[in-house]
Amino acid sequence: MKLPSASLLSAALVLAACDSKLATTGEAATSSTPAKAAVIDPAAGTSGTQATSTDEANAAPDPKTIPAGSTANAAAILARPQVPILCYHQIRDWTARDSKGAKDYIVPVAQFRAHIKMLADSGYHTVLPDQVYAYLTTGAKLPSKPIMLTFDDTDLDQFTIARPELDKYGYKAVYFVMTVSLGRPHYMTKAMVKQLSDEGNTIGSHTWDHHNVKKYQGKDWETQIDKPTKTLETITGKKINYFAYPFGLWNEQAFPELKKRGFVAAFSLAEKRDQNDPLFTIRRIIASGYWKPRTLHNSIVQSF
Repeated sequence: MKLPSASLLSAALVLAACDSKLATTGEAATSSTPAKAAVIDPAAGTSGTQATSTDEANAAPDPKTIPAGSTANAAAILARPQVPILCYHQIRDWTARDSKGAKDYIVPVAQFRAHIKMLADSGYHTVLPDQVYAYLTTGAKLPSKPIMLTFDDTDLDQFTIARPELDKYGYKAVYFVMTVSLGRPHYMTKAMVKQLSDEGNTIGSHTWDHHNVKKYQGKDWETQIDKPTKTLETITGKKINYFAYPFGLWNEQAFPELKKRGFVAAFSLAEKRDQNDPLFTIRRIIASGYWKPRTLHNSIVQSF
């Protein structure tokens, strides 16, 4: 298969991503009036402007060690308050070539820094997928005001700009890596992905070249999932347990295929969760490049 150029790939991702909704009516919306956030075990964890410590972030058990018989059913998982999860793509200043739609997925540097400062000043503590999985399946405690930060598509600025900004506040994140772009101009290298993993962040799978999961046939599962996941496990030296759907698009037929390959959960975007398998449709919202910190805060408390 001939690989697309980095520029064509970036353009394709942005244009396709614009087709997915930032929010679903009734599930996510923005407003100028703050809403009351759902409280998730407020007595747990620490408070203040710093994130959970590395020890706390790593305290969750490996999901494979949780006995199947002790995990909650779909109804119990759906009944738990959702953990706010943000999705970022590019962190860079807008250019004259960026379309109006693309700017939703491109967060200017100063805006991103303001987002993260707002989260820290508001007392949010970052959590990682193992913690969220344990919370959803067993009711395990989370820190006060938990939030998960995720980054899709392996853009270089996630390492050069986002990573040091998160470090200021002791924040950790999840990086869903698209392996076709590793080492290409404007994308992360394998060494950077390993460093992120070694520093306590979670690396997740995001396919080989961002192909829509709903269209997979035959060898697509091997090309888009098996080989990229093996690549990431070789890079990090760790089992890859989590997957993010390109464009947030999924179907029920994907669930058994992902489970068969060892994934324990998968992340979509703002669409409603599947009522029978919510662990494979965990919701995120895109942090828009247009959003000031107050708008982001309002969206968090109203969407989750």
